[in-house]
Amino acid sequence: MDPAANPAAPAAPRRSLFRHHDFRQLWMGDTVSVFGVQFVGFALPLLAVQILHADAFEMGVLAMLESLAFLLISLPAGAWVDRWRKKRVIVAGDLLRAALLVTIPAAWLLDLLTMAQLFVVAFAVGCITVFFDVANQSYLPEIVEGDQIAEGNGKLQASQQTAHVAGPAAAAALVRLVGSPLTILATAVCMALSSLFVSRIRHREERPDPAARRPLVEEIKEGLSFVLGHPLLRRIVACTGTSNLASSAIFALFVLYVIRTLGLSETTLGLVMSLGAVGGLLGAVSSDRFARLVGEGRAIPLSALLGGLTSLALPLASVLPPVPTLLVGNFLLSFSVVVYNIAQVSFRQRLCPKPLLGRMNASIRFLVWGPMPVGAFLGGLLGRELGIVPTLWTFAVVSVLAALPVVLSPLLGMRDLPRSLDALAEEAEQEAQPTE
Repeated sequence: MDPAANPAAPAAPRRSLFRHHDFRQLWMGDTVSVFGVQFVGFALPLLAVQILHADAFEMGVLAMLESLAFLLISLPAGAWVDRWRKKRVIVAGDLLRAALLVTIPAAWLLDLLTMAQLFVVAFAVGCITVFFDVANQSYLPEIVEGDQIAEGNGKLQASQQTAHVAGPAAAAALVRLVGSPLTILATAVCMALSSLFVSRIRHREERPDPAARRPLVEEIKEGLSFVLGHPLLRRIVACTGTSNLASSAIFALFVLYVIRTLGLSETTLGLVMSLGAVGGLLGAVSSDRFARLVGEGRAIPLSALLGGLTSLALPLASVLPPVPTLLVGNFLLSFSVVVYNIAQVSFRQRLCPKPLLGRMNASIRFLVWGPMPVGAFLGGLLGRELGIVPTLWTFAVVSVLAALPVVLSPLLGMRDLPRSLDALAEEAEQEAQPTE
């Protein structure tokens, strides 16, 4: 009997994403790329502190410029990405970022490196990253089925957290071996390899019909309206944006705090970051089980609250034994952030119609990453005026308060997220209904 003719017949099991060629290429490319991001994320601020002798304010400016583009160009970037083939944006983004980063070790070898160059490269790489990230996050639903999105995000997060675990330790070893400028060269190599993997994806995207385009402002407003018009997304955006403002202020000062205030070495810094990130890896592989245990809806506010509370460990390291305090704090913080991200990103990817994915992701990036340069600048400014430790306490408290929009929301009472609001589920139901 044809299973299609019998509604009670079980559906054929869907193949694992391990056997999905295009997902494997995306996964390998993303894995190599995030290792490169870990290298540059470790080496660049270390280079600024140790070689160019940056102060707290300059570190704040550097961190601000790394994320400023998300505030300035996220919204039009989303509309543009929806007009382009996302695979090409991802490949070009990796190659352009690699070319820009190569200029740092080149200038160092010629004894021409300055903070001004770091500022320019950080901002330019940030601009490219806006397009890259919007395309990258919008591409997964293009190549996998709707009910595989959470599995795909879990695997991508597992790789990213593996990079968080191994990346800082590997970067610290490279810094010891060849110095921070040449460690940045390794980042460029990683991004070039990432572009090679993604270029091997076989899926052929349909180019959006140019005739269907509307004015850019109208398309941008459509993406913002989708996000701000949804009651659950509004609360998730408020929580994430406030949390990102606080964490950007904290991590703008993190390397300076660990190296100068706590007196730890760069090797210890790498060890703290790597072992702390094991929590993120645990969050990636257990997020699905965590969501089943506490409920898909409750996973969002519970993980947000845990993340806020564990941010207090950073300033506490100034009065408690620093290494174990930072290790435990980073472990729990990474776990909670990853669980939160997998739950809310998978929800919004399922929720959004595919033609709107780029603008939806860009709108959310604007709203939740836009506060990051503001936070980084405030962290550097207050770090100079008030001192590093009081500034860390201030923004750690803000991190706790950031969880309130989702804790004081219907999400806390939801075991399951409402499927009636799931756009992809509605499309599938409509397709399954017989036509009249």
